[in-house]
Amino acid sequence: MAENKKQVRQRKNKNAQNDIVDNEKKDLRNKETNIIAFFFVGLFMATIVYLCVFNIKDAGKVVNNPYNKRVDSQEAKVIRGDILSDDGTVLATTLLDEDGNEKRYYPFDDLFCHSVGFTSLTGMKTGLEQSQNFYLLKETDNVLDQIGNDISGGKAKGHNVTTTLDLELTQAAYKALGNNKGAVIAMEPSTGKILAMVSNPTFDANVVNTDYDEWLTYDSSDSVLLNRATQGLYPPGSTFKIITALAYIRQNQNDYYNYSYNCDGQAYISGGTTIACFDHTAHGYEDLRKAFANSCNSAFSTIGAGLNKTSFINLCNTFLFNSNLPVGFEYSKSTMSVTKDSSVSEMQETGIGQGKTMMSPLHNLMIAASVANDGVMMTPYMVDNISDSEGRVVVKNQPSAIDTVMSAEEAEYLTECMRAVVTSGTGYAMKNSSYEAAGKTGSAQYDDSEKYHSWFTGFAPYDNPQIAVCVILEGGYSGVSSAQYVAKAVFDTYFGY
Repeated sequence: MAENKKQVRQRKNKNAQNDIVDNEKKDLRNKETNIIAFFFVGLFMATIVYLCVFNIKDAGKVVNNPYNKRVDSQEAKVIRGDILSDDGTVLATTLLDEDGNEKRYYPFDDLFCHSVGFTSLTGMKTGLEQSQNFYLLKETDNVLDQIGNDISGGKAKGHNVTTTLDLELTQAAYKALGNNKGAVIAMEPSTGKILAMVSNPTFDANVVNTDYDEWLTYDSSDSVLLNRATQGLYPPGSTFKIITALAYIRQNQNDYYNYSYNCDGQAYISGGTTIACFDHTAHGYEDLRKAFANSCNSAFSTIGAGLNKTSFINLCNTFLFNSNLPVGFEYSKSTMSVTKDSSVSEMQETGIGQGKTMMSPLHNLMIAASVANDGVMMTPYMVDNISDSEGRVVVKNQPSAIDTVMSAEEAEYLTECMRAVVTSGTGYAMKNSSYEAAGKTGSAQYDDSEKYHSWFTGFAPYDNPQIAVCVILEGGYSGVSSAQYVAKAVFDTYFGY
């Protein structure tokens, strides 16, 4: 029987409704599929990003972590690679006796004990032995060589680490430091290459397996394991006046050249305290450059009291106080405690590098080197390259900048001030040297005794800096009148005098 018109319309409407429902279900299924697909694609991309970040940024830290025993397990099949100076001189190597027993050997005994460090039978590692542990125990990437060693049962040779350390310069720093507690660290300002690093007291890295427990019993002030160049923290004394001077320049951009102060040997500020110059010396009328050259405590304590605290704190943050340093070795964080609520006396003391401010020689060197490098602070590093057992370079480190911490104009003016320290101020040791050094001396009080730490930080030549040096002599030093003479010995060696 033929459908009437009404039935046809009903059937078409029903079919249309079914099509709409089917399409809605289809769209819903497509939407759910898309959501699931996008989720897994996003998860995949996040994994790729994480792996890239991990390999670029975090892999080195993980593989060299002292708690990572997987790397140490390589010692069963890999002979630890050598550590070399910048000219290829062996600083650490592995010796084999007639029975095939291995012994880590340090040809220069205690000379590189803090920079190169040591590795012990118990797995304890320090210095480059620790930071480069992964590469020192890494086999060549040649698969055939690896298979051959596995079949024969022989041990592969690990990668060799060539450092930036200069043997002759390190020996000069070691000799100049003598028996005094303290540290010397030298760097190439334009690249961040560490050329020398010496800390005293030292230890013979060759006897670590027998004497380590005894070293742990030493009083903290006599610790031989502390690398004073990077881990030692000291009041910076007058070397901090580099920061104070820069803070004043920025706060008085249009008239700092007109700065004038009449020093009568001491300064008192209402609400603060009395700050005396060294030996109560009256320096008379000074401009900023002369006050810097004379290391005038009266002038700089007055400057410190007048600084805008917020701006000063921000400046110190720029110079990485209270911050981590982007270096690949152990260090201690420098601290500066000024807050918006700091008292007048605290600002006075901070302005001359006393009070609660503490700094490492490494950090002090980085600041001086940034002045030498037109205001650009470079990342310090000790590893130039890493090569496999076939001599092929597998890693080549390149200089990298941390930040531009001051303008070229500011750096130029501070260089003039630091040059004046040598030509007419407290840095007289290098006054007649042909290499024309620039620097800042410092005497830092640290307790109630009459002893004080002696500092020098600077660079040479002042108009084309090639080397920057920082020296700290802990209180009670002898055989040398101040840190600047130790720095002079390093400069003399570098420039061939």
